[in-house]
Amino acid sequence: MDRFDAMQAFARVVETGSFTKAADTLQISRTSVTQQVQYLEARLRVTLLNRTTRKVNVTADGAAYYERVIKLLAELDDAETSLSNAAVLPRGRLRVDVPSPFARMMLIPALPAFHAKYPDIQLEMGVSDRMVDIIGERVDCVVRGGELTDLSLMARRVGELTMGVYAAPSYLAKAGFPSHPEALSAPPHYLVGFRSVRAGIASSCVLHRDGQRVQVQGRYIVSVDDGNACLAAGVAGLGVVCLPDYIAQGHLARGELVRLFEDWDIAPMPMYIAFPPNRHVSAKLRVFIDWVVEVMAF
Repeated sequence: MDRFDAMQAFARVVETGSFTKAADTLQISRTSVTQQVQYLEARLRVTLLNRTTRKVNVTADGAAYYERVIKLLAELDDAETSLSNAAVLPRGRLRVDVPSPFARMMLIPALPAFHAKYPDIQLEMGVSDRMVDIIGERVDCVVRGGELTDLSLMARRVGELTMGVYAAPSYLAKAGFPSHPEALSAPPHYLVGFRSVRAGIASSCVLHRDGQRVQVQGRYIVSVDDGNACLAAGVAGLGVVCLPDYIAQGHLARGELVRLFEDWDIAPMPMYIAFPPNRHVSAKLRVFIDWVVEVMAF
């Protein structure tokens, strides 16, 4: 029995939590997956997986073995691609997690071009603003806005997003047009609160002009933890929103949002791709990172 096939089967069982799901993704029978894992356990003389009628759990030995296996498989994949046409066309599954507005408005519209260039990469994209356990959930990388707080991760800065303060015409008709950012901190104004699930704190908007610095923090009717929901609340007139300009652009053009404080500056939001420090950076991950940089450049 081929040892590397057995390693791949074992890794897929760990990742899916199921022999059946692993077999489906590998397009082989469940019996074959079972036999390959049993072959590894017999060869290593350890139990890698605990099986019950309902689920599969990796043992402590299995978890340690898995971490080495995924590195070996990635290095094998790179060794093969470097000696073949696949060096130009990386292949395999890539698991990423991306903020929902960034996925919906920037990455997904550009995906057809990525697929045309790399047809053998199978992209599994988690779309959320939630906290992702990159190692525990076996995600290859995450795309995140703002300064990174987890210093244990490796990261590459891929660009930055310009920011703006916006409000719906319906909101301005009720609350009035604020002449200064400090006006947003007092009645009758409201903000749309945005709570970062990664940092666990409510974010605020900082504006600068001629040496002045104003940190906008005020009352809110609703606080959300998702960029699309924040945009929707702003368009609905529930408060003033601080958003990346690309999110507001279409609504601004249609007259559904009005930009405030155009003579004030807001520091751009840095964008990063982060990945585990002990994870081998495969060819497919490298081309994905380079592609995100290209998308950010437009």
